[in-house]
Amino acid sequence: MRWPVPAQSARGLPPNSPSVNDAGAPNPDAERPAPDFVPSRIMSVSPIRRLPASFAGFGLLLALAAAPVSLRADAYPEPKAPSPQYRHGDIVVPEFVADEPVRAAWSAEAAEHFLDRGALAWARSKSCVSCHTTGTYLVTRPALSATLGRPRDEIRNVFVEQLRARQGTPREQFGKGTRSGEVVYIAAGLAEWDRWVSGRLSAETAEALELMFAIQLPGGDWYNPGCWPPLESDGFHLATQAAMAVAAVPAWEASASSQARAGLAKLREFLRTTPPPHDYGGTLLLWAAARMPDLLPADRRQRLAERIWSQQQPDGGWSIRSFAAPEAWGDGSRAERLRSEPDFARPPSDGHQTGLAIVVLRESGVPADDPRLQRGVAWLERNQRESGRWWTRSLNTDRGHFVTYSGTAYPLLALALSGRVDATTAARDPARGQVLAFSEPAAGR
Repeated sequence: MRWPVPAQSARGLPPNSPSVNDAGAPNPDAERPAPDFVPSRIMSVSPIRRLPASFAGFGLLLALAAAPVSLRADAYPEPKAPSPQYRHGDIVVPEFVADEPVRAAWSAEAAEHFLDRGALAWARSKSCVSCHTTGTYLVTRPALSATLGRPRDEIRNVFVEQLRARQGTPREQFGKGTRSGEVVYIAAGLAEWDRWVSGRLSAETAEALELMFAIQLPGGDWYNPGCWPPLESDGFHLATQAAMAVAAVPAWEASASSQARAGLAKLREFLRTTPPPHDYGGTLLLWAAARMPDLLPADRRQRLAERIWSQQQPDGGWSIRSFAAPEAWGDGSRAERLRSEPDFARPPSDGHQTGLAIVVLRESGVPADDPRLQRGVAWLERNQRESGRWWTRSLNTDRGHFVTYSGTAYPLLALALSGRVDATTAARDPARGQVLAFSEPAAGR
């Protein structure tokens, strides 16, 4: 008789033991495999007096196996519980998991509830403008004011506070970290607020746009470390976002400084002459061109739209992983991880790319009743989860999945642009104030 021995790898680890932690660093817990079972106490064994020779060796092995065992209550700690995706005070948004059940019927209110709570928790706990959360909130949520009510003034206030902080940042500091991206998103968010909520150009937006062009790189784009794709992936992404910021408030250009107007000319030239780094960048370029009609000629806009259509999946959705080679995201450091995913060859549709594709196509003039577009809309309606989110697996890590924030904001905007969101919930929160009416800019959607 032989005791079963767990299979081990070349390092002496059971096959299922992770060798790295969630951040990609060596996992100290993986150096020593846990036993298949942990006895509550070690029982003493009476001496063996008479045993046949065939059993004596077995008894000796049993004694040797038991002798060196030393077990402590803390030797194998319980796995850590999943951290909430967002948390501050009484706001707790659980971590998003791929197998969260799908809602029986999609709900705009559930999606907005998630977006509000995520943005508020991030703003209160981090006090910064992040592309993936508060930045996404203020560049998308104001456009929904007519149907879902006024966005949170608290988020705009954070943008203004961070604008003041960035005004005091030495210019050389914008060539490192995410500071340049933060400024671009501050300008874009404030501009969207002016367009959809206040209806007029604010002093803060004009100030943010001036700062944005003051830190522009000589080539026409902005510094981006490529740290957290897709939203902090490259300077091309920031250039498209900057163009949309300017397009949201067309009255600004007439009062802009000569430096800012020269920067705007460089931006236009950059976007016209620089090939997008991947199809995801091409999608963003088409979005910018939809907001700034004189940016690209019609035939080029058509080719960009055709690239989006060519990647629609059989189920009607789109997958972000189909829009760039693994090496093309950010600094390329995610390539090995992305290629190792089980569904690498056939990535599933996700909320981020499906929502983004529909938004860009709708703003580019595709009618809401286009059968191809309707297939994408149907995918969104079928795939919202119980928490109000749509699932998108992170390109960077399997914890947090912050891309599910934009992966919920884009679907909500897409469904609104497709006539699937009405104004029945706009008045449910009087504390937000009245939605103000204004004339849509000529360069608008």
